[in-house]
Formats: sequence, C-alpha cells, structure tokens
Amino acid sequence: MVSLNPRLSVTHNGHNTWKLHISRVQINDSGSYMCQVNTDPMKSLSGHLDVVVPPDIMNHRENSQEEGVSTEGGSISLICSATGVPEPKVQWRREDGKDIILRAENRDKQALKYVEGERLTLTNVHRSDIGGYNCIASNGVPPSVSKRFDVHVNFPPVIKAFNQLVGAPLEREVTLECMVEVYPKPLNGWYRNEGNIKLHNGSKYNITEQMISQYAWHLNLTIKHLTKSDFGAYSCSSVNALGKSETRIRLQELRMPPKTTTTLAPHVHTTSKPRRKQTPGYNKGLNEVVRAKETHFSNQMQQENDIFSGGTGMPQSGSSVNNGGIQESGNVNDMINGVKVHTQQPSRNGYDKSNKLPAIVPSPRSPWSFTNSGSQVLAYDIKGTNILVYLILSVSLCRYIVY
Repeated sequence: MVSLNPRLSVTHNGHNTWKLHISRVQINDSGSYMCQVNTDPMKSLSGHLDVVVPPDIMNHRENSQEEGVSTEGGSISLICSATGVPEPKVQWRREDGKDIILRAENRDKQALKYVEGERLTLTNVHRSDIGGYNCIASNGVPPSVSKRFDVHVNFPPVIKAFNQLVGAPLEREVTLECMVEVYPKPLNGWYRNEGNIKLHNGSKYNITEQMISQYAWHLNLTIKHLTKSDFGAYSCSSVNALGKSETRIRLQELRMPPKTTTTLAPHVHTTSKPRRKQTPGYNKGLNEVVRAKETHFSNQMQQENDIFSGGTGMPQSGSSVNNGGIQESGNVNDMINGVKVHTQQPSRNGYDKSNKLPAIVPSPRSPWSFTNSGSQVLAYDIKGTNILVYLILSVSLCRYIVY
C-alpha cells in the first residue's frame, strides 16, 4: 500500500528501525497509520496524523468597494470569512486604535476595542466612523492573517471660520482661516465681493489647505501688503457631490496709535527753604496776661504781708525792739525767744526754686499771741495760717495754668 503512493516512502537504518516519510503533506493525509510486522503471530503499532492549516481569509464577491460606503446615518455591513485547520477565530479592530462604535436604533451605543465574528455591522453611521477596519483571523497555527476594510461615510461640507471679524493695519499681512468637515474630498476656494471673484495664488494672495483627518480640512488665505481696497468681505467655500457650504469673514482696518517719542525732562533737585515759624498773635496776648497775673499775685501777697504785719503788731522791717525777752528784727527770719519764724516772701511763680515751704503768715482773724512763760514762746493758729497760705498759692497757680 505504501508503494502505491509516490509521496510516501519507507527507510531502514540497517538494524531495527523503520521510518515512514510523507512529502508534500496535504489535508487528506490526515488519519491513522499502522506499522505492521509480519510474524507469526503478526504484530502492529498504530499512530494518528493531524494535518493543520494556518488561517486564510477568503475573498467574497459581496465585499466590493461599495460595501464599505454609506451616507451619514446609513448602515454598513462587512464580512470576513476565514479558513484553516483548526477553524480560525475572527476579530475586528480599528486601524487607528480607536473604539468601534455600535449604535442601536434607540440611539444607545457601545464602544468596544474589538468585535468577534465574521460579520461587522455598523448602523446609523457617523462621520467619526470613517477609517480602516482590520479583520484578524487566527487558529493557533502561525501565522495569523488580517485584511483591511475601508469605511467611507459621505456627508455634505460643513464650514466654519475661526474668526468672522478680523482686524489688521495697513501695509501688513493677515491670514484668514476656515475649518471644513466634508467627505468625500471637496473642492475648496476663496472668494471676494459676495463670491463673484475667485482668488488665486500669486504675489497678493497665498492660499493653502491642510488635511487634518480623513474628513477635516484647514483652509488659509494670506493677504500681503494690505491697502485700503483690501478691506471688506471674504468668503471661504467648499463643494462636493452632496452639497456646498460657505462662510464669510470681514476684514477691517486696524488703526494703530501714532508713534510718539517721549522725552524725559531732566530732574532738577531743589532744596526748599525752611519756612519761617510765625508766632501766632494770641501768644503775645497770653504772655501779657501771664505777666499781669504774676504781678497781681505778687502785689496781693505783699498786701497780705503788710496787713498781717500792721494789724497784729508784727515787727516792721528795719526796726528792733526788746520787749520782755522778745527780739524783733527786720530780717526775713525773725527770732522770737530763739525760735525762728519764717516769713520769707513768696517767689514770682508762687513757690521758691528750692521747693521750700512758703512763709508762715499769721491769720488776721487769729492773730499771733505770745506769752512769756520762762523760755517758751507759744504760737497759736499756725496750722490755720499754713492752710490759708497754701490756698492762696493753689488758687494763683490754677489761674496761671488756666491762662
């Protein structure tokens, strides 16, 4: 039987080992094989061969170019059939790594990293679904295989201006910008005067467009050396098989403030003259009042001393009498039987500079009376006299302070 199949052969090592060789293995080579020794009795040993086949993706007639195309809001169904032994598994993934969005009729949607199964159905498609989708088949037998499917979602252009009002000064250049979302690829352009004049690249204008994604475009119009006639309305337009869209941009003159040269004045340091202190007029009057009060106070004290000296028989200044052991003198400190009686004149401001007690002046109501009793001299009403003198000084000081 082995000899009947040219792809099968047997080898012997010359001793006790026999080998079966199968060349150009095919799927139908799978099955059981038996090694038999024709002895009496016969002996045999069986083995099983499994032929595996790596996955392969089949081409379907249904998967035409139009199969992955739909208008926005429609449905797209993609089929990926794979063969292999064992049977391979199929997964769908987006080429850009984004999630696959599965939308239901009630507008619920699921975002999945991959979808398993030979068929991928996208309903209520959106422009964001545009891109490549990969079908990956694997069964554990390398290599895994994949196939790319393109999804196209057609929709009319939608155009927007970055700024609908642009200002620029004279003799400068300015760039007007638009953003367009459209699929399939549109025909874009820039116009002036309500779309009557189409602008082209040249020394005055520079027109560029940049593809941001498969359905988004960035349009630029640069105007050089602005003059008065360049200000006005411009329009950015985009057209494809499903429709047309445009937007307007108004360019206005931006008046720049005139350039002024500011000259800083030199700083001159000046020293202000000291202001002459003026003595208010009322100070003069106040001094006169104070001097009048002091004069009045001195006169009053002199009168009091004169009254006390004349009315009570006190000795006058400049006389000396010896009466019963009583010695009188004109000195300020009078001696009465050896006892000093201070009759010092008050100072100008009511008390002397050494802060001594003022002179003791006898009261006219309680005159001094002296009795000769041995060597003792008794003085009456000295305490009351001190109080009277202190009251006179206190009143005079209060008046002086008030003024």
